[in-house]
Amino acid sequence: MPDRGSGGPSGPRIRVGRPSRRARTLLMTAGVLAVLAMLFVMFAGFWTDWLWYRSVDYSSVFTKTLWTKIGLFAVFGLLMAVAVGFNIWLAHRLRPPLSAMSLEQQSLDRYRMGLAPYKKWVLLGITALVGLISGASAAGQWRTWLMWVNGVSFGTKDPQFHMDVSFYAFDLPFYRFLLSFGFAAAVLSLIAAALVHYLYGGLRITTPGARATGQATGHLSVLLGVFVALKAIAYWLDRYGLAVKSGDFKSTDNWTGLKYVDANAYLPAKTILFIIAIICALLFFATIWRRTWQLPVIGFGLMVLSAILIGGLYPAIVQKFQVQPNEQAKEAPYIKKNIDATRQAYDIDDSQVRDYTGTSKASNDKLRDAADTTASMRLLDPNVVSPTFQQKQQVRGYYQFPATLDVDRYKKNGKDQDTVVGLREINTNGIPEKNWINEHFKYTHGYGMVAAKGTTVDKDGAPAFTEKDLPPKGDKGEYEGRVYYGEKTTQYSIVGGPQKELDYADDKGEKTYTYKGKSGVNLSNPVNRAAYAVNFNEPQILYSGAIGEGSRILYNRTPKERVEAVAPWLTIDGDPYPAVVDGRIKWIVDAYTTTNGYPYSSRTTLGDTTQDSLTDGQRSVVAQQNRVNYIRNSVKATVDAYSGDVDMYQWDSKDPVLKTWMKAFPDTVKPKSAISDDLMDHLRYPQDLFKVQRDLLQTYHVTSPSQFYSGSERWQIPDDPTHKGNAVPPYYLSMKMPDQQKQQFSLTTTFNPNKRETLGAFMAIDADARSNEYGKIRILRLPPNTTVSGPSQVQSKFNSDPAIAEKINLLKRGDSEVEYGNLLTVPLEGGLLYAEPVYVRGADTNYPRMRKVLVTYGEQIAFEDTLEKALDKVFDTEGRTDEGDDDTGPGGGDQDPPPSGEVQESLKDAQDAYDAGQKALERGDWEEYGKQQKLLEDALKDAASAEKKGPGDGKGGGDKGGDPKN
Repeated sequence: MPDRGSGGPSGPRIRVGRPSRRARTLLMTAGVLAVLAMLFVMFAGFWTDWLWYRSVDYSSVFTKTLWTKIGLFAVFGLLMAVAVGFNIWLAHRLRPPLSAMSLEQQSLDRYRMGLAPYKKWVLLGITALVGLISGASAAGQWRTWLMWVNGVSFGTKDPQFHMDVSFYAFDLPFYRFLLSFGFAAAVLSLIAAALVHYLYGGLRITTPGARATGQATGHLSVLLGVFVALKAIAYWLDRYGLAVKSGDFKSTDNWTGLKYVDANAYLPAKTILFIIAIICALLFFATIWRRTWQLPVIGFGLMVLSAILIGGLYPAIVQKFQVQPNEQAKEAPYIKKNIDATRQAYDIDDSQVRDYTGTSKASNDKLRDAADTTASMRLLDPNVVSPTFQQKQQVRGYYQFPATLDVDRYKKNGKDQDTVVGLREINTNGIPEKNWINEHFKYTHGYGMVAAKGTTVDKDGAPAFTEKDLPPKGDKGEYEGRVYYGEKTTQYSIVGGPQKELDYADDKGEKTYTYKGKSGVNLSNPVNRAAYAVNFNEPQILYSGAIGEGSRILYNRTPKERVEAVAPWLTIDGDPYPAVVDGRIKWIVDAYTTTNGYPYSSRTTLGDTTQDSLTDGQRSVVAQQNRVNYIRNSVKATVDAYSGDVDMYQWDSKDPVLKTWMKAFPDTVKPKSAISDDLMDHLRYPQDLFKVQRDLLQTYHVTSPSQFYSGSERWQIPDDPTHKGNAVPPYYLSMKMPDQQKQQFSLTTTFNPNKRETLGAFMAIDADARSNEYGKIRILRLPPNTTVSGPSQVQSKFNSDPAIAEKINLLKRGDSEVEYGNLLTVPLEGGLLYAEPVYVRGADTNYPRMRKVLVTYGEQIAFEDTLEKALDKVFDTEGRTDEGDDDTGPGGGDQDPPPSGEVQESLKDAQDAYDAGQKALERGDWEEYGKQQKLLEDALKDAASAEKKGPGDGKGGGDKGGDPKN
């Protein structure tokens, strides 16, 4: 028998042949289909984006952005590929002839042999890879490119180098990008060339004799010379970079600009290092002829040593021995430059600061009269009453209101009236039966605005609605009430086709509707349907019979999303608000232009600065760059709640950043003159910009370098007394400052002195877009040694007052909860008036109703059913007759007599029982504690019973109130 060898067991061998033709065909088909599927997924994303931009008439934004990215990708990707590829080719061409082979070269020989047949493919692969990566990185710089190409002058020069601000805002960022690209190209070329020289023997590590051939030495020296030359350019640009360099300094953590040591040590050092780097680069270039690295290495070592000594040690010596002994005098000129630039960049340079005593010598009658004319106290807190809107005006479970409502103004009898508003938006979580058809075809839109007076409530403590119900009725007149686009409308809907939509429901049943707008993308085209089926990962879009002729898909439906998409160069305010304008509901969106390159202006972080106790994910600012040192409310935008149309208006015609973007994207922003009169009535000063400005004004309200340096006048934003750990939010309020003749719609806030709880200042800004003083900041600065209470102290005063505490306990009887509304502050005749509505959430209603009003002025406190009664008590004018107010609810009404003796006696018994119970609890005497709790309950019931009886004449009085539920 023949020998089969000893390599394994004998037996039949299985022959593995090539796959059959059918299998190969199937594999090839599967591969082609997989590639086509991936290509279609990529196409779907691109195609749906194009369709969406075309649907909103902003296709120019899409195409301009797309072509800019493609251009940058192609140019810089090609440049990088050429730079690296050329140096690889050149290194290969300069390789030495292979003669006597060293051990090192012998070990490399197998790599050269293996690479030889594929050299061209390896070269193409490497260059393509670095080109793709570099091109993708460059495409991300499309904003930088467009700002550089279209930049316009600011008309303002920096105080150090006397360059226009546009150089720092538009030019310097692009030069730095070019420099970083140059460094990347030089380093990658140097690495690639060195590897090729090593592989082919131009560089030797272990071989005795010369370590490099003359050709390799010259080639690598030129690349090193290019790198050092780029470093010289970097040193030169660093000189200008000092004007926008950030750091900590005294009273501010975000100081920007040169200080004494920068101007007198770092600036000369950068100039010297620039000269040394140029000389060092020339020495590297000279190696082409000298064929030795001796001088370049010495020069490079000198540059490194100089960077350590001149760029590091020398400035430290200047700081230690020149600045620190007399820092205030040395830094004063630079502090002044920083103050001026920061105030100008944030548009706070015209803020008016005046001293305010915080106490008043006016008579009580004068104070009481002034209280009626100085401010329209907005007692209806939009941050508290959303559940009340929900309970009273939701109508159906598939509607919802935002957690925080908005404040606007509407005319009533020719006068502006502060109004709390909210839209009744669709809530898919409340759909009775959830399925794909119901969620995306039937329940597609909300319906109607709900509005209530801001200064009064009804007799039951609920909002006094001026617009309500379905279909809407009230004082807004006829308008298109359907809400297809809103803050809470986050998922897509398909409308206009064979499937009818639910419009609204009334006593007669459900009303249906078919969308008649031109918004959204038409789904009649099967390619469009396939693209959206892929994009939304919903195959039913492709074959559903509910989609037919006229069907349109609506998405990107929140106002912020739409404005940010059509203007990706804008920062979007966190609080869009709805208004009925020209017979339509329109969302008004404030938008900002920003830059991080304003010389000497200190930076701020938008995400942190705009946070307060009311900010949530829905109300967060949409920032293109979070760290900025220049901001303008340059654009007012609107989004139609029915059609989704986006219109942008040039609000700040002087802003150079907006002018730059309008050059880049022409015909996207309309002139200010295009704003209708009706829309102008609802425009206001934006909250997020106000928050940024008040944050800066904590420090930059001073203009004296010595005061800035000492930090003695620094303020701080108070914590919200009802939301500990969060900054107090600004409040919209119609009021007049001491130098104003009549009330203006304003945005207000308070300041505490640094690390104190007393009041440091009160700030208001004219928020009425029609006012000649729109945007004017007025600050009332209280004396440094003031004892005027700040918001936290006022809240503590309310909470600790025994009489108020007893009444609060009464309000909490049963399972009721007490909620405090916005603590409003108003300057009044030299003093400060505080007012705070108090809401009660009953177990039976589960929504808050305003029951009481807290008011304090000086040392006087009142806790009454209405604002009028509280003001009368605080100013000791309870006997006077209030005319012209027939509202007997908690927002207004007649003065009641004081509580009866029976009520007071019962309250005293309740307090005694409470105190005794607490003592028993401390002793651990649970039997006695239970006994006292029963006595406390009986006393509270007696007080409530006595309160209902009234004084005997049948009229409500004092804490007995006209409403027995109080």
